[in-house]
Amino acid sequence: MADSIVLIPTYNEKDNIEKIVRKVFSLPRIFHILVIDDGSPDGTATIVRRLMDEFEGLLFLEERKGKLGLGTAYIHGFQWALQRNYEYIIEMDADFSHNPDYLSDLVEACERGADVAIGSRYINGVNVVNWPMKRMLMSYFASVYVRFITRIKVMDATAGFVCYKRIVLETILRDKIKFVGYAFQIEMKFKAIKYGFQVVEIPIIFVDRTAGESKMSPKIFKEAFFGVIYMKVKSWFKNYKV
Repeated sequence: MADSIVLIPTYNEKDNIEKIVRKVFSLPRIFHILVIDDGSPDGTATIVRRLMDEFEGLLFLEERKGKLGLGTAYIHGFQWALQRNYEYIIEMDADFSHNPDYLSDLVEACERGADVAIGSRYINGVNVVNWPMKRMLMSYFASVYVRFITRIKVMDATAGFVCYKRIVLETILRDKIKFVGYAFQIEMKFKAIKYGFQVVEIPIIFVDRTAGESKMSPKIFKEAFFGVIYMKVKSWFKNYKV
C-alpha cells in the first residue's frame, strides 16, 4: 500500500479531472488519490467512477450533496485518510495550477524531517504564471497581512498545495476548524505552527487554470481578512500542547 495520498476536492472539474488523475498515476512514486466531489452537476464524479475501474485500489471517490466549501471538503478527506494507514496526506487542486511533478518534492521534505511542506509561490520571489495582476497582488499581500497579524513566518500562508504528516492532522483536528473558504488554509498553517510542528516551504511555479472556472469570490477574501484577526485573538486564550 502507498504511504501517500493526494486529496483533490472538485466542483465542476470535468475538463481537468481525468488529466490530473492520469498525471499523478504516471509519476515514479506511487500515490493514491481521493477525489471529494461536492455534487458537481457537470458529471465530474461520473468520470471518476469510470476511472476507478481502471485504477482499482488506487483511486477513491467521496461524493457529498451540494457545494459545502473547500475547507469542509479537505476535512472530510483528512478524516477519511486518517482512518487508513497513510503517513503523508497532500492537498492539491484539480486544475493543474498545482503541478503534480512537485508531489514527490513535498513528500520528500517531510521524509527529511518537516511535519508540513508547503508548495510555495512566494518563497523565491513571485512564481505565478497567467494570473491577473490584481489577483496576484491580492494573494501576495494577503500573506504579508497574515504574517503581520499572526507573526508566523510563512511566505505563502494561503497556499493550497500542502503535504501533512498524519500526526499533524491528528493533532489539529482535535480542535474545531472554524473556516471553510480562503481562511481555511491560513488556519491550518497557523495551528500547525502553534502546536510546534516544523513547517517548511518548497518553491513551486503556480500556473493559473486553463480549463474550468475559478471558485474564488469576494466573500472568501472577506472571511480571510477578518478570520486572521479572530484566530490571533483566540490563540491568546488557548494552550497548544501536542
